Amino acid sequence: MQMFEKIFKSREIDMLNGSLWDKIIIFAMPLALTGVMQQLLNTADVAVLGQYVGKNAIAAVGNNTAPVGILVSLLMGLSLGANVVIAQSIGAQKFDRVHTAVHTSFLLAIIFGFILLGVAELIVNPLFEFLEVPESVEPLAETYLRIFALGLPAMSIYNFEAAIFRSRGDTQTPLIALTAASLLNIILNLFFVAQLHWDVAGVAAATVIANVLSAAILFSKLHNGEGLIRLNLAELKIDKPCLKEIIRIGLPAGIQGMVFSLSNLLIQSAINSLGPDAMAASAAAFTIEINIFCLTNGFGQAATTFVSQNYGAGNLSRCKRVTKEALMINTVLMIILSAFILYFAEPFIKFFNDDPEVVRLGIIRLWYIITPEIISVIMEIVSGSLRGYGISMAPAAITLIFVCGIRITWVFTVFAKIPTYAALMTVYGVSWFFTMVFLIVAYRFYVKHLKVIRI
Repeated sequence: MQMFEKIFKSREIDMLNGSLWDKIIIFAMPLALTGVMQQLLNTADVAVLGQYVGKNAIAAVGNNTAPVGILVSLLMGLSLGANVVIAQSIGAQKFDRVHTAVHTSFLLAIIFGFILLGVAELIVNPLFEFLEVPESVEPLAETYLRIFALGLPAMSIYNFEAAIFRSRGDTQTPLIALTAASLLNIILNLFFVAQLHWDVAGVAAATVIANVLSAAILFSKLHNGEGLIRLNLAELKIDKPCLKEIIRIGLPAGIQGMVFSLSNLLIQSAINSLGPDAMAASAAAFTIEINIFCLTNGFGQAATTFVSQNYGAGNLSRCKRVTKEALMINTVLMIILSAFILYFAEPFIKFFNDDPEVVRLGIIRLWYIITPEIISVIMEIVSGSLRGYGISMAPAAITLIFVCGIRITWVFTVFAKIPTYAALMTVYGVSWFFTMVFLIVAYRFYVKHLKVIRI
């Protein structure tokens, strides 16, 4: 760990004073790259399996995307609650509360990680029965999930640690830790699959080891560092007021992420009904589109943290500026990135699998998902800003009603009548549009009635 200590320097951003647009970019881009690195773990899995094993192995990982997303979304939501509580306390200069929230968050991460591990192991069999995974894919999918679940405690710890760093404006340290983990994951993937022939078990094991490394690096930095967010194991305890606030903000945020994953679980079941080519195409395309979403998510989390600190400091006008500037910057970058991905759609899909039908379906998915991605930008910035104010239930409820509701209805009506891949993919843009509209309405309502908080 001493090697990593030498390359870490103070990277805190003053969110309360000066210009915003440049600081938002400096904060958000490492966050986006961190998300890309997290997805690189999955991308490496799919790429290695596609080259060395085959379509069934890719489909096995693809069928795990939604259930893994449900578990990870919940822990990421709770960690976001920790981010908001710590950032608001920093903005209000309540440094004792910062110290308490850091230690409460870390202990919560450990407890919650092991709870998720237990839940994941329990749902394996009924989950894949519900998804109606083909017999040729099901054993591989179950193996992947059981092994992947072993890394959930480390993943939980990493996400809470990263949230602690973000609360001070440092998004680069988590990126460095995850970069090291991603490189290790790629090396282990090639060794376990290409050399030892462990198939999906190999890529799952590599991911677990990589998660442990990223959590360990950040733990070393927190434990051996100085300042407000220094972690002292002897002072670990749960502070009930802090825990209550973390859960109040974080749980709805986690539920909001889970809703996306739950609706995707239903869509995955519909994709499975179209056969192995559709499953493999979706798995390949998803690894591309999720990396684009990382950019949107990075700016959404930037909005959350910047708004949190400034709201804690009582500067409501600056909070509103954060939302506007984050939205403008993210929109421009998303248009550029989307155009690039769509132009090179075919070679991107072929990187994972060059089967002609898989490539054709993968390109269809990219066009139907990435074209309306600008709507997702608005959703993430608005939701992120609301969470920065401590308003987390409203965006979660809106997402539940419109994302989940529309997608369920679509699968059993439109897709039932027109059972084509394109008809199924259309639901993403439709559900995003209605969710965006009502999130904007909610944002305007809550911002109009905001009052300066007293922490």
